[in-house]
Amino acid sequence: MINFENELKKFRPSLEIEDAEEIIYNQDLDDMADVLVSLLKDAKAEEMGRQTRSR
Repeated sequence: MINFENELKKFRPSLEIEDAEEIIYNQDLDDMADVLVSLLKDAKAEEMGRQTRSR
C-alpha cells in the first residue's frame, strides 16, 4: 500500500514546470476586450483613410 505522507515528503516540483509557470505568469497577454478595441481602432483608421482618398 502507498504511504501518501512519505510520498509527499519526497515530492519535489519539476524545475521545468516552475520555469514554465514563471514565463506564463509574466507574459502580457491581450484579453478579448483588448483585441476587440484594437480591431475597432484599425477599422476606424482604415475608414478614415478611405474617406480621405475619396475626396
